[in-house]
Amino acid sequence: MMEFLYFPEDKSEYIPAVLTLLLFVVGAAITMILIIKASQKEEKKTEDRSNDERKEQEE
Repeated sequence: MMEFLYFPEDKSEYIPAVLTLLLFVVGAAITMILIIKASQKEEKKTEDRSNDERKEQEE
């Protein structure tokens, strides 16, 4: 019935799959951290511009 599933007897065949999975998980985590840092920098720039514009309007 489920002939398409393959579970190897030799468990060492799982090692490349696990390493690939770990590589992609680490890559995704690093990418997420970089995106969050870039977003925080943009937020800071936007806040600074908005504060500068308020000061100019008050003068």
